[in-house]
Amino acid sequence: MKKIRILSWNVNGIRAVHRKGFLKWFMKDKPDVLCIQETKAHRKQFPSDIKSIDGYQLYSSDAERKGYSGVATITNKKPEKVRNGWGVPKFDSEGRTLITDYGDFVLFNIYFPNGKMSEERLQYKLDFYNSFLDYADTLKDEGRNIIVCGDVNTAHKEIDLARPKENKKVSGFLPIEREWIDHFLSHGYVDTFREFNHESDNYTWWSYRTRARDRNVGWRLDYFFVNQEFMDHVEDSYILSDVMGSDHCPVGIDIKLDD
Repeated sequence: MKKIRILSWNVNGIRAVHRKGFLKWFMKDKPDVLCIQETKAHRKQFPSDIKSIDGYQLYSSDAERKGYSGVATITNKKPEKVRNGWGVPKFDSEGRTLITDYGDFVLFNIYFPNGKMSEERLQYKLDFYNSFLDYADTLKDEGRNIIVCGDVNTAHKEIDLARPKENKKVSGFLPIEREWIDHFLSHGYVDTFREFNHESDNYTWWSYRTRARDRNVGWRLDYFFVNQEFMDHVEDSYILSDVMGSDHCPVGIDIKLDD
């Protein structure tokens, strides 16, 4: 039986988090796979020591717009295939998705859109959600095991944010966004964290503007989902709330696979 530790972290800028000790943290934790969201950089702008971690390979999906969005996957296990996005230009151009196929499972590293800016961006977010689900379902229907991680930009239930009543009309906790997560789960996917932890006050994002992290006034926006058939392989799912460097903290899962 082999065990694999996969982490996901919206770093809010790869160069910024690098200055705050990212590499020291990474070398101490040494996950098998780290999925990063919101790199805010093209690959050539990544710090050189992040691009050349001994024993790891780095893959990235960059937004066409400079200093915006972007995801990267750092892995010590060479994937069989790597794909940027799922072939929809209006989504793929923002560098929000990196899909690594490891054979035993397909790993989606996704920075889902934020809908707060405008009605148009909210609709873009919902269209992205639905397009992603169609693609994930296609793979699942082919019998593939799926792991989805990243910043979903929506808190699912009232337990997933500190002040639900005050935020019911704010994108990230709108009924239509929360209903989509219900819809997604109804297609045979599992919110892994809630399989292991049903407690409140477990958040992954805190506003910088109000020093919300000091008071733990946060939102759970970062998730690991798997298809139900794969859940038996998930040994643990957790939030690493003590890891600093971003307005988000890392989340992770431990999985076991047959040799």
